[in-house]
Amino acid sequence: MIDEIDRQLLALLQADGKVTNAELGTRVGLSLSAVNERVRKLKASGVIRAYRADIDPLAVDLPLCAFVRVGLSGPGDDNAFLSGILALPEVLECHHVTGDDNYFLKLRSASPAALERLLSEDIKALPGVARTHTVIALSSPKETPALPLGVTPA
Repeated sequence: MIDEIDRQLLALLQADGKVTNAELGTRVGLSLSAVNERVRKLKASGVIRAYRADIDPLAVDLPLCAFVRVGLSGPGDDNAFLSGILALPEVLECHHVTGDDNYFLKLRSASPAALERLLSEDIKALPGVARTHTVIALSSPKETPALPLGVTPA
């Protein structure tokens, strides 16, 4: 069970994944050993899944952000489709959704030509893909992996 202190620790780690456990303890009012134990339990239980660098897509030549709705031809096509999608590094997110489509993808690519290749040679070629609908983002005023934990980092 996650309590208020855990939520505070998680909010602090979301804001800065390199913050030390000593600093976490100072900010939430716990000893270093208590913070070590809480963070260890949050990792072991899978609440904290990983630590990552937040990389600016423009700085690594991936300025094009696109969203793709995918409709599959039948209910038995999901496993083969997902195996292919999971292997594509350009696919940042894949969501199984309600409605007329089966999946909603978030992609990053270097150019419209690179996106076209990704769609035609990789995504549309996957087993079971019946249709796609692509929308290109003109800008992204807010893009964050941070979850709304209901607390403000101290």
